[in-house]
Amino acid sequence: MKIALLGYGKMGKVIERIALERGHEIVLRKDEFNTYDGLSTADVAIDFSVPSAAVSNISASFNANVPVVSGTTGWLEHYDEMIALCNEKKGGFISSSNFSLGVNIFFGLNEYLAKIMKQFDSYKVSMEEIHHIHKLDAPSGTAISLAQGVIQNSDYASWTMDEAKKNEIHIEAKRIGEVPGTHTVNYDSAIDSIEIKHTAHNREGFALGAVVAAEWLAGKQGIFSMKDVLNLQ
Repeated sequence: MKIALLGYGKMGKVIERIALERGHEIVLRKDEFNTYDGLSTADVAIDFSVPSAAVSNISASFNANVPVVSGTTGWLEHYDEMIALCNEKKGGFISSSNFSLGVNIFFGLNEYLAKIMKQFDSYKVSMEEIHHIHKLDAPSGTAISLAQGVIQNSDYASWTMDEAKKNEIHIEAKRIGEVPGTHTVNYDSAIDSIEIKHTAHNREGFALGAVVAAEWLAGKQGIFSMKDVLNLQ
């Protein structure tokens, strides 16, 4: 399979290594210094860039009839626009805040716990995410996905990084050293606390999941998620 890498930072290089180990060919390594030459020859594009480049990368891929796996976060105000372009071009698209197998299992656990805790209003939910100092967006896309998972399965209406009101989930974002990513969901009451936590030890899980998603997406049309890729429905 021929892969275009849109974004060639630390994550892009890990994705490249894993893709090559799995027998794939890299036809484009796109950073801020080069063009999209080679994109149209790809079977699939993997976008791990920066928020300011994501929309251009995804648009260029759809316009070149190349399906896209996007792990860039911080650009979701343009998500509906990209979905519309994907449908117009009859493209294929997977956008996820986190491609790690463990994190996607964690998403399911978070939703299940939220359904249980909905009936116990003495508990207040909050979240904490910790990432490396180079991460540009806050809170992380994974933390936002976790918050949305609670909101969809409870009486909470929104999330905030400020002091939370009754129906809001507080998210605390920390940037420390080279931490790959730690996410904690807390349910606190006056009597006790319940906590679930996912800790990434390196970038390998994110990169492998992205390559697996790209292998799954190649040749498909439509809007998909990691639940489809991993059969976690």
